[in-house]
Amino acid sequence: MTRRSLRFRLLVAAIVSVVVSLLVAGLSIIALFERHVERRIELELEAYLNQITAGVGITPDNRIAFSQALADARFNQPLGGFYWQIQDKGRPTLLRSRSLWDFVIELPKDKLELGTVHEHELPGPNEQLLLVQERQVIFKPGNKDRRLRIAVAIEKRNLIEARNAFATDIVPYFIVIAIVLLLAAWLQVRIGLGPLDKIRRGVMDIRSGAKQRLERKFPDEVMPLVDEINELLEGQEKAIDRARTWTADLAHGLKTPLSVLTADSELLRQQGNTVVADNLDQLAETMRRRVDRELIRARVRSGVQFNQARADVRDAVNRIVRTLKRTPDGAELQWSIDLTDDLTAAILPEDLTELLGNILENASKWATKLVTVSGSTGKDIVITIEDDGTGVTEDQMSNLGLRGIRLDEQKRGTGLGLAIARDTVEAYGGSLSFDHSPKGGLAVTVKVPSSE
Repeated sequence: MTRRSLRFRLLVAAIVSVVVSLLVAGLSIIALFERHVERRIELELEAYLNQITAGVGITPDNRIAFSQALADARFNQPLGGFYWQIQDKGRPTLLRSRSLWDFVIELPKDKLELGTVHEHELPGPNEQLLLVQERQVIFKPGNKDRRLRIAVAIEKRNLIEARNAFATDIVPYFIVIAIVLLLAAWLQVRIGLGPLDKIRRGVMDIRSGAKQRLERKFPDEVMPLVDEINELLEGQEKAIDRARTWTADLAHGLKTPLSVLTADSELLRQQGNTVVADNLDQLAETMRRRVDRELIRARVRSGVQFNQARADVRDAVNRIVRTLKRTPDGAELQWSIDLTDDLTAAILPEDLTELLGNILENASKWATKLVTVSGSTGKDIVITIEDDGTGVTEDQMSNLGLRGIRLDEQKRGTGLGLAIARDTVEAYGGSLSFDHSPKGGLAVTVKVPSSE
């Protein structure tokens, strides 16, 4: 696979797309996770802020006090990462948590509405960056109002560590996803370019004489190419036919003058001109050989010569069944195959696959639970395919195998499958018959010549 390969280009494009998509998805998920954790932290801070606000009280000597223990022990651990402080205009260090030690959080001088929670990112102790929530409340010890600013904070490093841990955890999963997507892309490229490889094999078959035309069973996107190839082959055959006809006419047209020339040479020999007669005989023989050679070449060009046809019946059935098991109809069925290894039919493998494929596909459409395939050999190979479906009536039995006849419009299909099967088997001197199966459905019997 070189850089000029279409498969290589598609795979490179797929790799780039997968990597870029996963990077964007990963960064987006990490950002969403970070925002989610930040919201949870904000809710936790607000809960602590409410708890601290509820725990603030007034002593008998009109002093502000807070003695309620908070649930998180880090409020009591120096530089523990959780902090609170209470201050008013006159005393910036009125009350604070043990975790702040001797540090005071410098709250911004913004205007606070009563009860409104403000959020800040502020420097903390030991060069920490804090997420801070604060609220202003009014207390009235005696007849004097005291406006307090209550703040609670958490070190932002907790958020960063949670984000980094999450990113580390999802990397293996994204690697697995990337591998799966790349395998899917490789499979998609392989399947997508399959028709081109099929065309290549078809052209090889045409060149070797196994086929005359490319089959018209390709995706819509490559059908114009297939049609052009077939039209080119048809035009070539017409040109060869014209050349063959012209050669044959020329060869046959030369036979009479050659016969006359031979008679004249004999006459000259009788008159004593043996040298001239011998020269004329030699010339006539050379021309006759050339004519015979051209006639042989014309007969060779009369059509494509097929090699001796041989096909393994059991192998063909197994391949078809494996394919049908991946279809909605065939996946739910039980397949019983009773075929021996010595069943070799005198038919091209492609035609046998087409023949049995249409019959087995039809059986999978109508079967309820079971499809059986059995065979025997002798002068002819007899293959019987049965299903346990609803079967057909006697009136319908006579219509089976007629081109375009569909017994049930609810079933998908064109009504050509059994007709194609009948045409194929009859082309090889075989036969196709239908009967009621003991299992309740249809029994199709295929008889084709044996290659033994």
